[in-house]
Amino acid sequence: MNYPEQLSTLDSSLPDETAAMIEKIIEAWSLLKTRQPLVQCITNSVATNYTANILLAAGASPAMIDNPFEAESFSSICSALSINLGTPTSEQMQAMQISAETAQRLAKPWVLDPVGYGPVLKWRSDMVDALLAFQPSVIRGNASEIGGLAGAQVESKGVDSTLDSTAVYAQAKSLLAHAECIAISGESDFILSRQLEQVVQVNGGSELQPKVTATGCALGALIAAYAAVSPVTIATIAAHVHFAIAGKLAHAQSSQVGSFNVAFIDAIFSLDADTIREHADLKFLAP
Repeated sequence: MNYPEQLSTLDSSLPDETAAMIEKIIEAWSLLKTRQPLVQCITNSVATNYTANILLAAGASPAMIDNPFEAESFSSICSALSINLGTPTSEQMQAMQISAETAQRLAKPWVLDPVGYGPVLKWRSDMVDALLAFQPSVIRGNASEIGGLAGAQVESKGVDSTLDSTAVYAQAKSLLAHAECIAISGESDFILSRQLEQVVQVNGGSELQPKVTATGCALGALIAAYAAVSPVTIATIAAHVHFAIAGKLAHAQSSQVGSFNVAFIDAIFSLDADTIREHADLKFLAP
């Protein structure tokens, strides 16, 4: 999620590939609103309520089913799955494995958010490594998490990133062996995909977003929601654009964290095709 002062509204001279991608994003947004997919979220205790509210505002239907006794049956009926390692419990860890295996077996899209991945938090990091065997559709995280998962030597402050996303996306290519898309959040968001030769950079958002708990966690769930109705690559880009536009518009209304957060959820809810065309800011970069 990025900073609005670095941005300008797109003009009518967009490259053909960018204009075509924006139209695909609009189609994905429309499908999300009309189909209201059921998204299973195994997420952290800090993010549960916020993630559910973001999904509801975007048009999806959240279900926070995170125990091993219900995991397989619910993963069998949901449209997509989001797994977040933010504050894992022993039961959640079991549910993650069951749900990821079920999603892979039934060819359902699922998103892995390796929160806090690295040598300090070995228990959760070992689980992330194990979950890769179930081929997540998307791996998303901040630069430190993605860099660490890709094998880079990075430092992290808790679960916050200490790296710029631009420094990591080249290293993240190796992760495409495990997932169709890799998404790296930062001042600019970068999306790598098996389907694209280029890297997609998404601009927008606000520097206030990292000051609101669980925005990144909710983004992972929103990717899952979009992936329930659209191809994975389009879904990943669409979710990032949705967040980036909402952050940019919310920042224009408020520079205070509390009121920004309310405006952000409102902007997630009120997004429409015209707003996407006016404010979507993305570019294709050489890999």
